[in-house]
Amino acid sequence: MKRLLNTLYVTTEDAYLTKDGENVVVQKESTELARFPLHNLESIVCFTYSGASPSLMGYCARNGINMCFFSPGGRFLARTVGENNGNVFLRKKQYRVSEDETESCRIARNMILGKVYNSRWSVERTIRDHSLRVNVGLLKSASEHMYKSLPLIAATDSLAQLRGLEGEAAAAYFGVFDEMILNNKDAFYYKGRSRRPPMDNMNALLSFTYALLTNDCAAALEGAGLDSYVGFLHRDRPGRASLALDLVEELRPVMADRFVLTVVNTQVVKPEDFILRENGGVLLTDDSRRRILSAWQERKKEVIMHPYLKEKVPWGLVPHVQALLLARHLRGDLEAYAPFFWK
Repeated sequence: MKRLLNTLYVTTEDAYLTKDGENVVVQKESTELARFPLHNLESIVCFTYSGASPSLMGYCARNGINMCFFSPGGRFLARTVGENNGNVFLRKKQYRVSEDETESCRIARNMILGKVYNSRWSVERTIRDHSLRVNVGLLKSASEHMYKSLPLIAATDSLAQLRGLEGEAAAAYFGVFDEMILNNKDAFYYKGRSRRPPMDNMNALLSFTYALLTNDCAAALEGAGLDSYVGFLHRDRPGRASLALDLVEELRPVMADRFVLTVVNTQVVKPEDFILRENGGVLLTDDSRRRILSAWQERKKEVIMHPYLKEKVPWGLVPHVQALLLARHLRGDLEAYAPFFWK
């Protein structure tokens, strides 16, 4: 269990929630694990199949406490909704901001600041940890390029200019991505992004992991009461979770890219874990997908210090915290959206 920003996160997979007086009680096999006063809570987020008692769900619905249920793996399942649900006002504000390019840019540029900052941090960490195995000069040059782009991104109020600056920083980052691959270079290399289908092993891994992260971000946004299909940087397109893709931008370098580099460099995945199709596309085998999913779930359990909250949280809750910070900004509780700057 973890309480952040007046939100209770229940991550014990077989926990059951009940109501006792004015408290929410977290139980496991009839043993009380913890209890929290309900009047201190704005939201309860459960990553458990066991669920909650009807009396607790009814109380939360009547008293405006948002209650969301996710699978232990992070897939959005359901949300309790009472007669008076504040989410309608939050979503109406989200839609108004999305239609205003200047307002959209203020949020989108913070997300891109997070992306470029985190991309640079990933490169710098490789230099720190593996200076004898990589081209330090090449990595330092890319890091410097990204560093110089940060004040330009922070100053722009144009989505078109923001996309241009993001593209230049991304080109510098992915221009040295191959340098960060340290093992099995014959089978794992990065020459450029390819998708639908991915044309090499690294792109197959990146596409699969990006899909996992996008699903986690979409679930987190829905849990915070936002519409994951209405974005600020990524514009509306039928069937595209644009806001989830916005959130993915800032988290991708440290949650997805670093994860892919880790499973390759530690040889969790090997060349024989891929299938080459007749059209040249590369797919993961069923067994390798299972191992990667298991490693992804284990990574999400690792605890970090959240740079904005200054509290320890597991990686898996980072998209939920960012979604909550975005919702608070749209409600007017925060002056600006606080991106995730990993240190």
